[in-house]
Amino acid sequence: MRHLATILVFVGGLGLGYFVRGLGIGKPKETDMHAADRAAIEKLHNADVEATIKQDPSALTSLWSDNGANFGFPGPPVVGTKAMAEAYAKMRADYPEFKVLNYVPVIRQVHIVDGWAIETVSFQATYQMSSKDKPVNVNDNGMRVLKRQNDGSWKFAVVGLK
Repeated sequence: MRHLATILVFVGGLGLGYFVRGLGIGKPKETDMHAADRAAIEKLHNADVEATIKQDPSALTSLWSDNGANFGFPGPPVVGTKAMAEAYAKMRADYPEFKVLNYVPVIRQVHIVDGWAIETVSFQATYQMSSKDKPVNVNDNGMRVLKRQNDGSWKFAVVGLK
């Protein structure tokens, strides 16, 4: 009989907990740190759009963490900011008239855990290889891993497209 009473109290408490959680009373509130992370990630997103439109190799490189890996270039991934700067400069030298006419990353989800964030994103872009070429429209999907920096800012750690 004593075990039955213990089980009933346990099940009753469990049921009450689920009921309260369903009301939203037990939901954790977003911490100030989490809100600061989201704001800093949004700042990275804005800088990404600006740098991509301008196609400035220095601005593009500044978006990356020291050992970031970019799977967006042809061939093997480009790893590290030194290699990233070289790849962006080579792209600029090889295609001096290359122009991004439109770039809209649509962030689908962002999950932040322990100084890392994973986001899924759809990209809509229009670019032109030269003034003689017709614009090319691109719709792509990808995943990006972001890393919080010591100063609280965020940078890309891994970018891969589908």
